[in-house]
Amino acid sequence: MTNKINVLIVEDEPLIINVLENALNQISETNGLVDFKVKSVTNCDQANDEIENAVKSIPLDLILLDIIIPASSDKKMQSGVDIGIKAKELFPKLKTIVFTSDNNNYKLNSILKTLNPEGFLIKSDIDFIKLVEAVNAVLNNESYYSNFIIQLMRQHILNDFVLDKIDRTLLHEISKGSQMKEITQIIPLSKSAIEYRKRNLKQLFEVKNGNDTLLISKAKERGFI
Repeated sequence: MTNKINVLIVEDEPLIINVLENALNQISETNGLVDFKVKSVTNCDQANDEIENAVKSIPLDLILLDIIIPASSDKKMQSGVDIGIKAKELFPKLKTIVFTSDNNNYKLNSILKTLNPEGFLIKSDIDFIKLVEAVNAVLNNESYYSNFIIQLMRQHILNDFVLDKIDRTLLHEISKGSQMKEITQIIPLSKSAIEYRKRNLKQLFEVKNGNDTLLISKAKERGFI
């Protein structure tokens, strides 16, 4: 008996949409047991419309989600992360495969924690064969992560300490070159409390000379930025 799978592709690059659709077609032809019903959209507005339509008709089973896509016209949805959050809330059994060209550790860690996707692929890491492998793995209730994501996860497993959200945000802002005035607008703490956290981070990463550049370098080495 053929298993019908309702798929939403959220991707703003037509070439990649074509590759994703071809991968699904190959899986269907090779397997013979799955029949994909595919809708492809290129921005947050279209993705939101398809999610709303699926609520009223056939629930989504699988979403192939690019993170960097045009925001919605009302700016309430800024990226694929917002789309993924809404889709997961509405379809508890939904399987998610995330695609991104971004290799910033801070952002990737945030996506892992926020969406907890079954598949997570860096575009530069994969080819057509790996893409087919990823979809097949997720359909078989397995996880599939590209090499860069696996290395990132290993870095955190090997670390003997954990940073909270405020520490991660502070490191991210320091790495961007944000000034203290800007940081206090982003992190809801006083200047003295932020300076205290920064000193603690330097002790944690064994930065003895108080140098912010060295702190960021060591945080990057351990996958926190």
